[in-house]
Amino acid sequence: MMDQAQQLRNAVRKQNRTAGSSARVVTVTSGKGGVGKSNFAVNLAVQLSRLGKRVIIFDADFGLANVEVMFGAIPQFNLSDFIYNGKSIRDIITPGPMGIGFISGGSGIMGLNNLYHEQIEYLVRAVGTLNDMADFIIIDTGAGISDQVIEFVIASPEVMLISTPEPSSLADAYSLLKTLYRNPNFSDEATTVYVVSNRVSSSDEGQAVYDKLSSVVTQFLHGRLSYLGMIPQDAAVERAVRQQQPVSIADPGSRAARAFEAVTGNLMNGTHDEVQIRWGISQMFSNFLNKHNK
Repeated sequence: MMDQAQQLRNAVRKQNRTAGSSARVVTVTSGKGGVGKSNFAVNLAVQLSRLGKRVIIFDADFGLANVEVMFGAIPQFNLSDFIYNGKSIRDIITPGPMGIGFISGGSGIMGLNNLYHEQIEYLVRAVGTLNDMADFIIIDTGAGISDQVIEFVIASPEVMLISTPEPSSLADAYSLLKTLYRNPNFSDEATTVYVVSNRVSSSDEGQAVYDKLSSVVTQFLHGRLSYLGMIPQDAAVERAVRQQQPVSIADPGSRAARAFEAVTGNLMNGTHDEVQIRWGISQMFSNFLNKHNK
């Protein structure tokens, strides 16, 4: 008997064939927590909004509230209200800054296998509605390797894998890629996997993160990755998080905000240009103090 997750995949394919898809779906993921995945997702949304794009973030990190915390907004409803309580898809979209909408996964839905067939069809119809409401749908997955994360990644035509230079982050990123490539439902030809190097000290270090992951994926998984760019270590990001704002809003002239702008431009233009960062003496001392105060 066909399981409900397979029913959903088949229904989505049918929906796409009949209704078309106007929104560009981008999934942001990582091999472990704490590497800045949700921070990247909200800043990407801000930069896209500045380019005049309509953006909706789907917070698929169920049980956590990273997106709403970073936006300083409290949602009245979440996805469980849509599935179980009769709310419309518009009812559960919470307005964020700059016209960005976001849908909170809440803690009421832990997996698609809990849904009945009628609920699956209801969710699929809503996907078509989101396509009409947004130019970009950004899916912020949970961190780490789980069936839920892999399902979101497989369903997305564009995936952004966030990694830092730390060996543990690189190892976990590769573990996620290995699980992905070995999944029979994953198509390397139908999915573009971008690497974004986060919290790096230089452009060279950012390139090195990509080179290491690309090398092992090519050698052992016979796959391919694309490099989207890097985000530098910047104290402005931490200050913005404390203010419950994306750094692209709180400090648009900061190194990190300009890097988010460059990465967004790369996504739009199919390039991998990087913002040129000048590391002043104040930043050197800031990096030194941050590392030794941990």
